[in-house]
Amino acid sequence: MHPNEAYRQKTGTGRLASLSLINSEIIIDKTFDENRRTQALIANPIYYPMVLYPGKDAGFTATYNFQKHLSNKTLLIFLIDATWIRARKMMFRSPSLQKLPKLSFSAAYRSRFDIKQQPEEYCLSTIESSYYLIKELQEAKVCPQELKIEGMMRVFEKMVKFQQNCRQNRIGI
Repeated sequence: MHPNEAYRQKTGTGRLASLSLINSEIIIDKTFDENRRTQALIANPIYYPMVLYPGKDAGFTATYNFQKHLSNKTLLIFLIDATWIRARKMMFRSPSLQKLPKLSFSAAYRSRFDIKQQPEEYCLSTIESSYYLIKELQEAKVCPQELKIEGMMRVFEKMVKFQQNCRQNRIGI
């Protein structure tokens, strides 16, 4: 998570996603090659680390061969929580993340974050990305089917509605 997201936004979508997911962790930094925690996770042999990040070299969750890579390993996915401009910079400045296999969505989703304009159609908030990623991993039989994640989107939708109400009533948020 970019420091601006961490310290300015106490209820940002990255923090809400982390609070919704067991075993998730927020690592705050602008670059991750010198970040001890990030490097320890990448180097830990019990994990198969990936980064959720769109691109030509990204595999799609529906067609990625998880079984080939996950034998005796736990899937570990890094999500970058920042504005899209900052996220690109963070990836550019973190070659260790660039070297990880990239994962992208199999389906096209549109953000429901109505109060923010996204730079591209495929741009989602961190909590939306987490939700859709888990849904697709469940469809790919990588995530437990009994995992209930609908609460993540309910929290997100309530946050958006609250922010819309504040904007309509001209209350600072």
